[in-house]
Amino acid sequence: MKKIFMFLAVIGLITISAQYAAAQTPDPASDPTVQQETPIHQQLKTKFIEGGAGFMSTVLMCLIFGLAIAIERIIYLNMANTNTEKLLKKIKEAYSTGGAEAAKDVCRNTRGPVASIFYQGLLREKEGIEIVEKSVVSYGSVQMSQLENGLSWIQLFISIAPMLGFMGTVIGMIGAFDAIEAAGDISPNLVAGGIKVALITTVFGLITAIILQIFYNYLVAKIDAIVVSMEDASISLIDILVKAKK
Repeated sequence: MKKIFMFLAVIGLITISAQYAAAQTPDPASDPTVQQETPIHQQLKTKFIEGGAGFMSTVLMCLIFGLAIAIERIIYLNMANTNTEKLLKKIKEAYSTGGAEAAKDVCRNTRGPVASIFYQGLLREKEGIEIVEKSVVSYGSVQMSQLENGLSWIQLFISIAPMLGFMGTVIGMIGAFDAIEAAGDISPNLVAGGIKVALITTVFGLITAIILQIFYNYLVAKIDAIVVSMEDASISLIDILVKAKK
């Protein structure tokens, strides 16, 4: 997972470097000989440069790192998803034939937080049902925190991106007023440039926040579904042990 995160981060740095280089070259869209219809990626690059490549790079970094964490979490949660009904059936059969050791072998050979919780409970199977239940609850909290790992960073980027956009708005307005002060006259051309920069940075900041918010809500829903599955499966495990003791 860390390799995936670092790979996406390197791609982001390369992208920003390319944007800096593009900022130093003439913009083809500004050439009247170029056709009006330009590709969408060319339009985005043009707006990115107009918004200020140096300042817009911070917003882009928020998007890149936020997406890197979101993709890593999606892969992790998909790998953590377990067919609990099938797992419970295997554990029940193993426990009835080979006892707790056979059931623990099933948990060892199954990936995911549910199997890990079952294993911790089966380790204390001889200590009584109450101890098993406490162990399952305690280790379930640990697994839940691991599932939620990284979400706070996505939330941070969701909050920072619009703030950076609004900061660009303020900086753009200050530049417009500086231009008016230097010219000694209010000209639409002078004001339009600063306002344009302000609006572009705000739009990019909001777009970044919207994209990351969608991924964040998806991850939260995915985690909630896994947690509910963990709780239901844990209750079923306790029932299996209670019936076996009787």
